[in-house]
Amino acid sequence: MAATARKVTKIGIVVSDKMDKTAVIEVKRQFIHPLYKKTVRKHKKFKAHDSENECHIGDVVEIQECRPLSKDKRWTVSRIIEKSK
Repeated sequence: MAATARKVTKIGIVVSDKMDKTAVIEVKRQFIHPLYKKTVRKHKKFKAHDSENECHIGDVVEIQECRPLSKDKRWTVSRIIEKSK
């Protein structure tokens, strides 16, 4: 039996908490363009399962990869790093 792979984790900011048990997390990343050597900033939004509805807009959270929970949800909120004010 093969060893299981580690779950991918990402850190982002909650941009929407209007759905029940779901939060939309925006993850930003920054890298150097391979040809032009300029800094490129990109962002992507992920829908993450939040079973207790603990996340609120502006919170910094860590999300973890999981099995597909719905059409769009493949992540769960593993912990809240910083609460918004």
